[in-house]
Amino acid sequence: MMSRFSIRAVFGLAACFVFLALSGAFSGCQSVYYGTMEKFGVHKRDMLVERVEDAKDSQEEAKEQFASALEEFLSVTEYKGGDLRTQYEKLADELEQSEEKAREVRSRIDSIDTVAESLFSEWESELGQYTNQTLRASSEKQLDSTRQAYDHLMVVMRRAEDRMDPVLAAFRDQVLYLKHNLNARALASLEQTSAGLQEDINDLIMQMEDSIEEASAFIAAMQKNEAG
Repeated sequence: MMSRFSIRAVFGLAACFVFLALSGAFSGCQSVYYGTMEKFGVHKRDMLVERVEDAKDSQEEAKEQFASALEEFLSVTEYKGGDLRTQYEKLADELEQSEEKAREVRSRIDSIDTVAESLFSEWESELGQYTNQTLRASSEKQLDSTRQAYDHLMVVMRRAEDRMDPVLAAFRDQVLYLKHNLNARALASLEQTSAGLQEDINDLIMQMEDSIEEASAFIAAMQKNEAG
């Protein structure tokens, strides 16, 4: 049976998000959300680790999707005869899935930024509450170290995120051209651009792998600090 507090928390969050939708007062709802979660024992540090994990997983999925899109694109360039409309529909589906995965990656990374900003702001403000200067110095050192690691992680993640746009644009151009030119000339055009697109997607996959590796390292460091 849901406790009285849980019921109040659920209604409070629901009311807040309704208000958010109507007025755009995002920061107020974030505060309510974080406060409620902390009362349930889920702190901003936990949320940050969880969101980095989610972003890492979404990049894994996006990496696999872009590899699948490239494979389908190359198979179309080697297609000989037959109905090109079927090939177009396959490519269009791969493009749509790639765009969806890209949106998910961006959303996940943005959500990391939101909770990290709140965590670091709270952490820094709480330094002034210490009376023991040794403990204060230790906490400040850990804050600086965590923030540096986080900043590096976001640089790598945003770099991989930015690489998605030109790849999607090039892929979208080819799908659009094929849509209105279901003939041998269209296939010849795809063949001419296949090497460049393949290079771009391979580069994107490498960037994502770097980002995934950095995310794993950041999560491991956060968990180690918490255990220590």
